[in-house]
Amino acid sequence: MQDKRTQWWWLMVAWAVALISTLGALFIGEVMGMTPCVLCWYQRIAMFPLAIILGMAVFTEDRRGAVYAMPFALAGLALAAYHSALIAGWVPQWWVPCGTGPSCSQQALVILGDIQIPWLSLAAFFAIAAALTIYLIRPRT
Repeated sequence: MQDKRTQWWWLMVAWAVALISTLGALFIGEVMGMTPCVLCWYQRIAMFPLAIILGMAVFTEDRRGAVYAMPFALAGLALAAYHSALIAGWVPQWWVPCGTGPSCSQQALVILGDIQIPWLSLAAFFAIAAALTIYLIRPRT
């Protein structure tokens, strides 16, 4: 029984990260009034369903929720990695997918001194993907 409870905690961690990230993105957009760039919108498209899917999986203790969530986490991880590389200047400027609207390469919002929002997104998607991987590869008892 203890192992099943330990496994459940990994799913709970993934859901908590997804929920906090979703609420943070909504706060930045709706309360602070900052319009997200195109890459931020794509990352939101990957993150918002995670909060719902993983929430249902946690409360129903359904392992399939982690399986359904993994493609969203990996897609978001890839988008956030690309966006972080763009912010760091590792990607040529002509690869920038943004057109009109806020710039994807010039982020105006930093947290805790010098942490960019795409870096937080990268950390969140990585944490979710890691927690889901641990949850899925551990043997069920």
